[in-house]
Amino acid sequence: MNTPRPTLEDRVTGTLVGAAVGDALGGPVEGWPPEAIVERHGGRVRGIVEPFHKDDWRTARPIAPYHKGDGHVTDDTLMTHALVRVYEKVRDHLDAYAVADHLVPDLMTTPRWIPELEAEALPLQRIFLAEKWIVSRIHYGHVDPREAGVGNIVNCGAAMYMAPVGAVNAGDPRKAYEEALDVAGAHQSSYGREAAGVFAAAVASAFKPGATPDRVVEDALALAKDGTRTAIEAVCEVAVNHVDFEAALAPLRAAVAPFDTVGPEYRRPSLGARRPSRLHSIEELPVALGMLLVGAGDYRHTVLGAVNYGRDCDSIATMAGAIVGALRGESAVPKEWSAEVARASRLDLHRPAASLALVAREVHARDLSRRRAHEAAFASIAGL
Repeated sequence: MNTPRPTLEDRVTGTLVGAAVGDALGGPVEGWPPEAIVERHGGRVRGIVEPFHKDDWRTARPIAPYHKGDGHVTDDTLMTHALVRVYEKVRDHLDAYAVADHLVPDLMTTPRWIPELEAEALPLQRIFLAEKWIVSRIHYGHVDPREAGVGNIVNCGAAMYMAPVGAVNAGDPRKAYEEALDVAGAHQSSYGREAAGVFAAAVASAFKPGATPDRVVEDALALAKDGTRTAIEAVCEVAVNHVDFEAALAPLRAAVAPFDTVGPEYRRPSLGARRPSRLHSIEELPVALGMLLVGAGDYRHTVLGAVNYGRDCDSIATMAGAIVGALRGESAVPKEWSAEVARASRLDLHRPAASLALVAREVHARDLSRRRAHEAAFASIAGL
């Protein structure tokens, strides 16, 4: 019996819900190595867990004052939903000026429920310095939005919330890549900006008819440049030899280590960390793609591999979860996880997805109209 192909709406929902659930699962163990995670939890994490420091999350460093755990999403999801709201306003492709005109005011002026703070606050009060940079440079510094990312630390900050760009450009990895590079220019430079483009492309690729994890990686590599491409190649060459994430954790870390500027101790970055370079890559995207191959597109196996990898695992699981959700649709995401994340985080995980799918349809209609107008103009110019 043929399984019905997931609809656009189902796959957009899978993308955003898959990203949010991965984020929430990874949050409580973010920053820790796999060994510390095993010691703390008596084994690998297999679902939603409590904060690493239990009831001391308000004061225990270095996590305080954020309630990471118990199904709470982090800034990855808050920024993803903020970008969806920009699409809702623009209802077309985005660029760095859309960030300046809509994302910056959203972060600065509209209070929202922040699960990790257990309070309503401005998103600006939750996001980290690398994201606050957008506001500082554009709102206060009046920097050209297309260049505002220059000078920021180079990390996964821009890449972590680019899934909506892939969904709007569903099936067109190159267009997703180009759009994400433009959007991310307001936030990042160098390999941080490159990772944003490649992640969006991977999400767009996952929407293609007949898409598989292998083909998603192929599309990502066809577009990736410099150290980002080399890092993805290195990690994925190792990943294809594993079908169990337990066995893959150390080999994937070893494969990405030469390209990662943070160094072996995630909480104590090296002096050369997060500096622009054509030779390096963020760690999160190559590992997410590697876990996609290890998990063979299965949501549980892929995302739990990302979570138990440790280090910046909420962002790794966000990216991996988004890609699997785009591949398989919402049904790929365990309902017991998504329902609890929505309840605990006080978030409607479906409304942003329904809205983004509608925007994707509108943008595609606009693209068709623009393409036909150009075809007519070029036919006249060329005398066809």
